[in-house]
Amino acid sequence: MQNEVAIARLPAPGAKKGALAKTLNGRAKAAVVVRLLLNEGADLPLEELPEDLQAQLTKQMGIMGLVDRTTLSSVIQEFADTLDGIGLTFPNGLAGALTAMDGKISPQTAARLRKEAGVRQAGDPWVRLRDLATEDLVELARAESIEVAAVLLSKLDVESAAALLGQLPGPLARRITYAVSRTGSVTPDTVDRIGLSLASRLDLKPVVAFDDGPDERVGAILNQSTAMTRDELLSGLDEADEEFANAVRRTIFTFAHIPARLAARDVPRLMREVDQAILVTALQAAMTSDLGESVEFLLANTSTRMADSLREEMQERGSVALMDGETAMTAVIAAIRRLELGGDIQLTVQADPEDQ
Repeated sequence: MQNEVAIARLPAPGAKKGALAKTLNGRAKAAVVVRLLLNEGADLPLEELPEDLQAQLTKQMGIMGLVDRTTLSSVIQEFADTLDGIGLTFPNGLAGALTAMDGKISPQTAARLRKEAGVRQAGDPWVRLRDLATEDLVELARAESIEVAAVLLSKLDVESAAALLGQLPGPLARRITYAVSRTGSVTPDTVDRIGLSLASRLDLKPVVAFDDGPDERVGAILNQSTAMTRDELLSGLDEADEEFANAVRRTIFTFAHIPARLAARDVPRLMREVDQAILVTALQAAMTSDLGESVEFLLANTSTRMADSLREEMQERGSVALMDGETAMTAVIAAIRRLELGGDIQLTVQADPEDQ
């Protein structure tokens, strides 16, 4: 916008003093300003205008002919004065307002407003579709015809398209890939209608109250529970719903999982995160609770000096009460989870619940 103002303030070379400017209507003035900005190399996002306005602007430019320098100077000055008078702009229509407020209002409110007004979430549905996670794209591709899936694949960036194909069954991925060869004659209007149809499917999904799945929520709770409570509840879940119990197990991370899921390079970072007194208590409790493998893994991947110091403090600490040991080990696991959520470390995925 600053560049546009600067360009608009350029004097029209050769304008004669005292000459009268021609009277132009608003559409003609817009054509003059656009033509000048394009000549100066400005990048104008005219494609974001409604199609009827794009057409009107183009037709107006086609009938303008010559504009004298005095008229040009007058139009430029008026345009600059108008820009100077703008204090704040708002999005055009409810669709634009919803886009501007995305993440600032609750999903429930946004969904209700969109449903009441019957508007799509954004002007271009493909902007919204390109931001979807791969699993959501897979769901769309599997639910639609091969031809529609081919258009979807073609509108994605290369990385997202490759991820989508990688998650689809081989035969389906091959059929969709071949169908791309038949999209050469697809019109922009058809692509827009397909985008609107796919985006409308997203609006049909109910707004859920929880960001995490049930297994993740239960797993997070059991991560902070004692081993006795955790084992008892998992046994009960096995009897009620074995599939859900296995899903919960995949989300649980306990002291026993440290060697398999924590990278050796991340051990020093963990050691700095935990208070040393708590760390010593956790290590000593684990050593006397058949969790010696986890203890040795942690000590082996820290500096020799620190490992020796921890071993000495463990010997001085002596026996640890069951509850104190559970609390200390839970604190270490909580530290690992904090580091993971903060992006400081990345845990290895444990896919097989039998290994946990």
